[in-house]
Amino acid sequence: MSQNSPPAHGRPGTDAANREEQSTWDAKAFYNKLAPTKKPKTPNPQNAITIAVSSRALFRMEEEQKIYEEHGVEEYVKYQLEHEDEPFEPGAAFPFVKALEAVNTRLRELYPESEELFDVVLMTNHHAQVGVRLINTINHYSIAAATIFSPDKVEEVSDTQLRVAFDGDAVLFSDESEQIVKAHGLDKFFEHEKEHENSPLAHGPLKGFLEALGKLQKKFYAKGQRLECPIRTYLVTARSAASSGARALKTLRSWGLETDEALFLAGAPKGPLLEKIRPHIFFDDQMFHVEGATEMGTVSAHVPYGVAQRYKKSAAKKEPAGGK
Repeated sequence: MSQNSPPAHGRPGTDAANREEQSTWDAKAFYNKLAPTKKPKTPNPQNAITIAVSSRALFRMEEEQKIYEEHGVEEYVKYQLEHEDEPFEPGAAFPFVKALEAVNTRLRELYPESEELFDVVLMTNHHAQVGVRLINTINHYSIAAATIFSPDKVEEVSDTQLRVAFDGDAVLFSDESEQIVKAHGLDKFFEHEKEHENSPLAHGPLKGFLEALGKLQKKFYAKGQRLECPIRTYLVTARSAASSGARALKTLRSWGLETDEALFLAGAPKGPLLEKIRPHIFFDDQMFHVEGATEMGTVSAHVPYGVAQRYKKSAAKKEPAGGK
């Protein structure tokens, strides 16, 4: 007998039980037909672009966190167990991950055997008993999972095109130019950038991510889909186009990279512009830019790299008790 075949009927006295069991098998067969016959190809970690996302960024867990802080871990675990079949609401990183999955879908259509995909990893330090609810939630949305700053209001973003915005210095590029600003001021910085316009900047911590995005973009370009590409990248920098923008663009060119748009703000706030282009995530090394973007509804990530971090720590040490 086939493993998926319903059981044979027995004695007349067991008709009711048999009917109930037959109903169970019928229901199972119905849901088996709904399930996909072929699961999407799992990304190979050696070839994939791994994105790690915290559970509290992916899902809204404020209510549960409040129970933990006010009533302790036992009540927290109890609450999670009682609600483990109720999916969490989407959090700030949810649209970003959804867009990553949309890109994966398009890539699988064009390159069915390719392992160059986004591999999204859910990171959490929650109690193990919460795992069931997280898994149920992931199954509910059919996705899995950067610890990031969540805005109070989140602007609506595209769920079919992944948009990623990068700051320049100390993010895509090294902090060498920023060191000159901190040590000698803007006039010396402009003079230095003009003098070294044709000397590429060293790479920063997020250069590899832009490189990976560019590699995936070229897979769409190769199929004649440049205008329909589901990935769009932005350089959003406080540099001035006239006085220091050329070096940034020439550096990208020397790396064989480009961004779809390069926006030079000459020191203006980044938040209002980011509100217009609506990226899924914006990376910056300076917290006042991250906070400004977050206030305008952009999900932002702080990159703890470069001279700006040292100056921040130094200022904190000099600050007197009770200072602002």
